Amino acid sequence: MSEVLVLIDHVDGAVRKPTYELLTIARRLGEPSAVFIGPADKADEVTEKVKKYGAAKVYVVDDAQIKGYLVAPKAEALQQIAGQALSNDGLAAILIPSSAEGKEIGARLAIKLESGLITDAVDVQEGGVATQSVFAGNYTLTGKVTKGTPIITVKPNSAAPEESEGAGAVENVSPTVSDAAKKAQVVASQPRKATGRPELTEAAIVVSGGRGTGGNFEPIEGLADSLGAAVGASRAAVDSGWMPHSFQVGQTGKTVSPQLYVANGISGAIQHRAGMQTSKTIVAVNKDEEAPIFELVDFGVVGDLHSVLPTATEEINKRKG
Repeated sequence: MSEVLVLIDHVDGAVRKPTYELLTIARRLGEPSAVFIGPADKADEVTEKVKKYGAAKVYVVDDAQIKGYLVAPKAEALQQIAGQALSNDGLAAILIPSSAEGKEIGARLAIKLESGLITDAVDVQEGGVATQSVFAGNYTLTGKVTKGTPIITVKPNSAAPEESEGAGAVENVSPTVSDAAKKAQVVASQPRKATGRPELTEAAIVVSGGRGTGGNFEPIEGLADSLGAAVGASRAAVDSGWMPHSFQVGQTGKTVSPQLYVANGISGAIQHRAGMQTSKTIVAVNKDEEAPIFELVDFGVVGDLHSVLPTATEEINKRKG
């Protein structure tokens, strides 16, 4: 069975949920092999985690020599691992998390391998047939790579992680990184402040607020915390200075695809819809019964979010207790 390479999404060895989703998808296409580019002392821990989701092999690349550079060295490392897989049992596909970094790695890798690339897939089925949401979410299309090894970046929450024990055989790889790949270097970085909530683009539930909040996001945050959700905001809320840009969901913000999206006080302009239209279930709370957002939702509540949300939060907390 041909290998399917999955680039592990992690923070200093802490594996993130999209990795398990990609390994689940990879089993539809062939035999999953995970690629860990990170600190060598975390390799055993990472291997134990990914083998539970079907990783038959784990390629380990110690990032000591490439840490501090941008994505080019990672693309070269993946190219060399892909070449090795191609010379063995073949390579069915390469799956990469659809983050900003992941899409750049995918693009560079596609050029190096002379292969086709599909980005922002929301589903991948047998044969490498990928589903995408395009043109600001107005169309859904299916397509597949017809040249070389399919390289596909997949959005978070595109599959439910399913455990399936793999062999997890470790293979240490020491890639040769060119001088050209080291021409862009990170000279300073600042860790993001922890909020205690899930990362917006990875969260299974997102609760967002817009102009209708009037700048008071307490009801939004209260409902989000009761559901274990991430907090998002519309462009109007961000432009008004009520929330930082990092919370913005939309065409000029972040694209999310959670299991549940709750839009509160958001009219539903196309710019916002483009960033959340692929959510599995959409709920809206808005005082205006003719708001465009109601054309999109699965469930709608016509009412004031400042009274609806606290009531919902209280009931949720009561049932959890």
